[in-house]
Formats: sequence, structure tokens, C-alpha cells
Amino acid sequence: MSMLRGLAIPIGVVAAILLFLLVNPWLVLEQGTVRQVVTVGFWVSFIVLLVALFEDRKSPEAEEVEVEGPAFARFLFNNSRAGLFWLPIRVFVGFEWIEAGWHKLTGPGWIDGGTALAGFWTKAVATPEGGRAPITYDWYRDFINMLLQGHHEKWFAWVITLGELAVGIGLVLGALTGVAAFFGAFMNMSFLLAGSASSNPIMFTLAVGLMLAWKVAGYYGVDRYLLPRLGTPWRPGVVFARPGPGPQTG
Repeated sequence: MSMLRGLAIPIGVVAAILLFLLVNPWLVLEQGTVRQVVTVGFWVSFIVLLVALFEDRKSPEAEEVEVEGPAFARFLFNNSRAGLFWLPIRVFVGFEWIEAGWHKLTGPGWIDGGTALAGFWTKAVATPEGGRAPITYDWYRDFINMLLQGHHEKWFAWVITLGELAVGIGLVLGALTGVAAFFGAFMNMSFLLAGSASSNPIMFTLAVGLMLAWKVAGYYGVDRYLLPRLGTPWRPGVVFARPGPGPQTG
């Protein structure tokens, strides 16, 4: 693993070159074997890069800060008093999700069979003649088509409905704010990939801010008491802390 840490920079260069070959508008790789090889090569190199960077956290230099961020950003994302700034944003986004989930829970076409969701998917994958398809990326269109052909809207509508309610309640209460904001942003991105703009760009942007401020965004809420007890995977709180060795007797 130490050798892998030392190769992080060249692996990153290779991944960047392969990505350039895939997305640049000047040298377009036609669909075929070459493009498939470059695509697989990019994802393999990118995953290896993530592993290398993860291992690099163990190096003595990992804690060094080469570029100091502005004081305002440090305050906004780390100081508990900044929770007052995030409070109205958190509540606004939370109630938006609750309203959306409640509309699906009580309205027709969602939890009673998913016909509304199936209709949304059908419009999303349609390619109008001479027009532009709502979905830009073929891989996402294939994913939606797979869900449609398998009639997965019946259970997927429940996932979306309950997910929106859970995200909204979590944000309003300030309970696991960062986790709730992450899943909210994930749903926003899913809707955007399906060609639905609506309020998703605004909600996604605010969710990103809440994720960055996960330590303090829920301070004026349940997280004030919950996070110190739960802790994090890298530093467990009192609930998951391992008991120390007992007193030794001579």
C-alpha cells in the first residue's frame, strides 16, 4: 500500500488524460472498442486513485495545510454559532421536502401503484423527433428504461415518497443533518438527470452547503446532542466508544 500511495500523482495524471479523451469536444472517440477501453481505463484508474489517496491519509504530511482557507469559511462550516445562519436554510429545505413527500403520500399515482412515477419516467426517456431528449446521458436513460420495463415504479414510488419525508423531517429537526442533506442532494441530482429542473438546482445548492456545514448546521437542533454521542466513523462518540482496559492489579 505504501507503493500505491507514492503512485497517487501519476495515477491521477493517467485518469485525467483518459477523462480528457472521453469528454473533450475536439478529439471525439467514436462508439466502439477504443472508447470502451478508455472508459474502463478511466474508471479503473480513478478507483485506484481513490484507494491511493485514502491510504495517503496515514502519511505524516496528511495533516499539513498548504493553503489556508478564509476565516469566514472556517467560521461558517466549523463554528457552532454559525448554526444560526444554517437554521433558516435547513428549515426551508426541510419543509420543501416534507411538502413534496406529503403530496406524493396523499395524492394519486404514487403509493397506489406508481402510475405517476411511470408517466414521469416515460416522458423522460422519450426522444421527440427533431427535438432534444430530456435525459442527456445515455447510461441514465438506460437505467430509467430498465426500471420501466421491469415495472419497478410500484416500489420505487414508495422509496421516493418515504425518502423525501425522511429527508425533510431530518432537516427540520436538525437530526443527522449532513446525512439528510446528502440524500436530499442525491434525489435532486436524480431529478435533474431525468430532465426535471423545477426547484432542484436551488435545493441541490443549499443541500451542498448543509453537507459542508454538517458539523454545525444542526447545532440548533437534535444534532447538538446527537452528534457528540454518535461521533463519526473515524472518532466514535460515547455510544460506540470502546471501553478502556480495566485497572491492573498487582
